[in-house]
Amino acid sequence: MRLLRSTDLALRVLMRLAVAADATPTTRQVAADMNVPYTHTAKVVAELQHLGLVDARRGRGGGLSLTAKGRTASVGAVVRTFEGDGDVVDCEGPTPCPLNSGCRLRGALRRAQEAFFAALDPVTVADIVSDPTASLLLGISRGPGPG
Repeated sequence: MRLLRSTDLALRVLMRLAVAADATPTTRQVAADMNVPYTHTAKVVAELQHLGLVDARRGRGGGLSLTAKGRTASVGAVVRTFEGDGDVVDCEGPTPCPLNSGCRLRGALRRAQEAFFAALDPVTVADIVSDPTASLLLGISRGPGPG
């Protein structure tokens, strides 16, 4: 299973903000730190804000910060939200699979997908930013700088 780009970026944004301490980097700074397009980062940040995981303030002195809910958020829940609850394979798409009525693969893949999410459920954002990850994240940060 491969994560969507938005899921990967959402996790990286949460991780980046988890080590920001009192700094409030802008969306543009986070995008530059993560070497991803600003527009893509802005969409992900908007969704994270909607979920209550990130606080985004505009204007002078504004920026992004991780909320308490964001720090304790389950990685599994974040991945589920961004990935959606669709099946790994599309058996009923534009060209339905001829094996659909008697195939056991779909169920096996669904169970595997749920096992993947279940393995991530107890892991929090705070868990995934402990050292050495925190040090690496701080190393890529350009700091608050002018916004």
